[in-house]
Amino acid sequence: MPFASTARDYGSVFLGSAGDSQLVKRIRTQTLLTSAIVIANVIGIAVAIVLLTVGIPVPSIFRSDTVWLNFVAAPIYIVFALAFGVVTGTYFTVRDLRWAIRGEKPTAQDAKNTRRAPRRLTAIQGLLWIGATIGFTVAYGVVDAQLIPKVLFVLWFSGTVVMGISALFVEFILRPAEAELIEAGFTGGRRRLRGRAISAWLVGSGIPIIGILLVGLFTLLFDNMGKHDMVVAVWMIGGVALFTGLLLTVLSNMSVVGPVRSVQDGMRRVRAGDTDVDIVVYDGSELGDLQLGFNTMVHGLRERERIRDLFGRHVGQDVAAAALRADPELGGSEQTVATMFIDVIGSTTLAATRTPTETVAILNRFFAVIVAAVEAHRGLVNKFEGDAVLAIFGAPLEVPDPAGAALATARAIAEALPEQVPELSAGIGVGYGPAVAGNVGAIERFEYTVIGDPVNESARLSELAKRDPRRPLASEVAVKAADPAEGAHWETLAAEVLRGRTEQTVVCAARV
Repeated sequence: MPFASTARDYGSVFLGSAGDSQLVKRIRTQTLLTSAIVIANVIGIAVAIVLLTVGIPVPSIFRSDTVWLNFVAAPIYIVFALAFGVVTGTYFTVRDLRWAIRGEKPTAQDAKNTRRAPRRLTAIQGLLWIGATIGFTVAYGVVDAQLIPKVLFVLWFSGTVVMGISALFVEFILRPAEAELIEAGFTGGRRRLRGRAISAWLVGSGIPIIGILLVGLFTLLFDNMGKHDMVVAVWMIGGVALFTGLLLTVLSNMSVVGPVRSVQDGMRRVRAGDTDVDIVVYDGSELGDLQLGFNTMVHGLRERERIRDLFGRHVGQDVAAAALRADPELGGSEQTVATMFIDVIGSTTLAATRTPTETVAILNRFFAVIVAAVEAHRGLVNKFEGDAVLAIFGAPLEVPDPAGAALATARAIAEALPEQVPELSAGIGVGYGPAVAGNVGAIERFEYTVIGDPVNESARLSELAKRDPRRPLASEVAVKAADPAEGAHWETLAAEVLRGRTEQTVVCAARV
């Protein structure tokens, strides 16, 4: 299961989670867009008023012949521009996001329109401020030509602030839509971090520096601007620059911190051992590549763990771990091991009286009992040979008492089978002695196994054990090699020559 949706899927609680309904997403997007446009323009208007009235006091706009401009034309234009900007900006942006609001799969044109939305919204705000700049510069210039540079700079600077803030706000709001585009495979046409940094510098430093230079120029050009006025102007422009620069820097940093933090959260979960993590890729810059790279890395880790798990299920966890620690090689080494062979009694009859599906289901229950018992005693289920099983104790995982572990496992299986798999009974044999344990086959395909007399001995003993499946059989060598506490559960029966062997084997049986 992928990383569960959270309130920070898109780097902020304001953007909700990836699991929200389309209605919630639509209401949130429209509300945030309207709020962003209003906030950006209110900030711009406030900056303009501060600079026009206090920041650059000379030449003053408070004159008898500019009353109609100050208190009639300017308020009317502000209300009109704000309403027009909100309506048109929200309309065009929501139209471009119609596919996301409806929950439809985006097309190439949808991707183009969505990524064009921030530029379009910024352009709308820019046109309104350009209109204000041209119109009011001309209007105030008709009254007094000395007002032209002041009005021109202030409105131009304020408009630039609005455009910069709008661009960052809209880019932030459109993160969910960008995430859906990236998920759909539209990774081209991304914005760059460099553009964000340049915008923040331009509004926070570049234009204010130009304003301070203009104040110096005004001091030289206008005799009525004294030293005190110049100091006030420089301080006010500097203060506005500090505010707007800080605001844009914070917004720019938010666009960087959000994606980085999502990767950090994902890395924290991976370090804790959870590889079932997918972060939402929502950033439209190089940081999106970072998020995407993290997901690709985690997908690789999940695939590796899946392969490791499958590998361990096929060959045994201990064999798999040993193979992963070092490059496996053909061949092996002689070791003293205990082997246990379990063979089903009447498997032909079972297959003839049951459907194939029923037969497999019964055998799987039978094998489950064996695997649980073998692993509980630190053994290795080495082979499933049709309806028989070979288990090894002492290789590849060292066991202090391999013979005792094998004997205890045999008794546990004999006790569990009648209760858990009453449809089946099996002969169980245990052998003990030196054998070669290692990889057998070809370099292209091999398997871990044990070859030697204990394997053959345990297989033959399992055949004898079919006479009374309640009592597993073992060689006397195995019983004597085991811990005395385990050996006490076994009794000696007789010596027999097992099939395929020339020497007698003293056979022991588990006490009932």
